[in-house]
Parts: sequence; structure tokens; C-alpha cells
Amino acid sequence: MHGQPADSRAMPELQWLAAAFPNFVRYVVVGFALVGVFLLAYTLITPWREFTLIRAGNSAAATALVGALLGFCLPLANTIAQSGSLADVVLWALVALGVQVIVHVVMRLMLPQLKAAIESGQSAAGITAGGFAACFGLINAACLTT
Repeated sequence: MHGQPADSRAMPELQWLAAAFPNFVRYVVVGFALVGVFLLAYTLITPWREFTLIRAGNSAAATALVGALLGFCLPLANTIAQSGSLADVVLWALVALGVQVIVHVVMRLMLPQLKAAIESGQSAAGITAGGFAACFGLINAACLTT
């Protein structure tokens, strides 16, 4: 069949890609926007300034923030993979954000010196805060599967 023009039936993968791509873009844009909302909300509720500390080389602040981000993104990714609509994604992302806020508040109650420890760069504090956030995010993600 060399020399014959390819018709649309010859490349079903391209047809599928062309049909699926707009939906992919919608989910990526909404997902990235939700991550931005999470980062804004999370950095507003913490008593330390993550990005200032990270720019200064504070690995405890970086570890805590990345753990919380992972704890948010795990259920977000699971919801994107399983959801039937963008509304589902947004609603469950708000739940994931709420879980991370609760984990942060409980960590601060359990460890009253957490702020000082993070600000002084104590890696154990960052690992603990980030680890708890990631673990609860993983549990949250598992609860979202049907």
C-alpha cells in the first residue's frame, strides 16, 4: 500500500489522541491550579515562611513543605485518575486540602516547638512534619478509590 494516502482509519491512535487531548489539557490545568491553591493555603496557615526559609537553605522547611505537597498530590492524582468530572476533582481536592490542614494543626499541637525547630533547620522536625503529611495523604488517597 505504499504510495496511497493514509486515511483516517489507518491511524486510530491519532484519532483517539485528538479526541482525548482537550480533556487531558483541562485536567492538567485544573490539577496545576489546585496545587497552586494548596501551596497558597498551606503557606498561609503555617507560622513559618517556607519559601523564605527554603531560599536560605533550610532543608527542614523544604522537607515539611514537600511532604505536605505530596500528601495533597497523592489524593489529587488518585481523584483525577478515578473521577468522572472536574467537579469531582475540585471537591475531593478541597477535602485533601482540609486533611492536610488538620494534620498540620495536630502536628503543631503534638509538637509545640515545631515552629522553632523548622525555623532553626532541625531536619528531624521537617522529616516528621513532612512524613506525617505524606502518610495521611496516602491514607486519604486510598480512601478515594472505589
